[in-house]
Amino acid sequence: MTLNAPCFKLLAVMAFAMVTAFSAVQAKEAAPLAEDPLVEKRLIHISEELRCLVCQNESLASSRAELANDLREEVRKLIRDNKSDTQIKEYLVTRYGDFVLYRPEVKPLTWVLWFGPFLLLVLGVVGMALYLRQRQTEKPLQQQLSEEDRRKVQEILKSGDAS
Repeated sequence: MTLNAPCFKLLAVMAFAMVTAFSAVQAKEAAPLAEDPLVEKRLIHISEELRCLVCQNESLASSRAELANDLREEVRKLIRDNKSDTQIKEYLVTRYGDFVLYRPEVKPLTWVLWFGPFLLLVLGVVGMALYLRQRQTEKPLQQQLSEEDRRKVQEILKSGDAS
């Protein structure tokens, strides 16, 4: 049995109809974005200043990790308990450390975070300067040829014999 063009088109249309019918059955109702818009607005504001502990280079607001979802739920709960933004941040810092903040406070414990990159840059520039200075002083001095050596070189060049 061979498929001719009209038969093939009919099969393609039937397959398309079946796929679209089954995909409509699997569709679900969209969940509401927020139960309380004010809580969600505060959550977004606070979570943009917090670091995802899993991703580390993303804010808590933009991370899709499971731990980030748990932390957002915890922040929602604290917001509903009428905690202030600073109280929420202090709670999370107490629980997870200063690393949870994108901009940790400048204190002796976080000096490495704030000043470490600049210190490394300065050390690199100083190290490079010392290396270059040492390299310049170690250049071998060009030795001057004595008159006798010059005369020998001239004789070799004139004779064309390098032996």
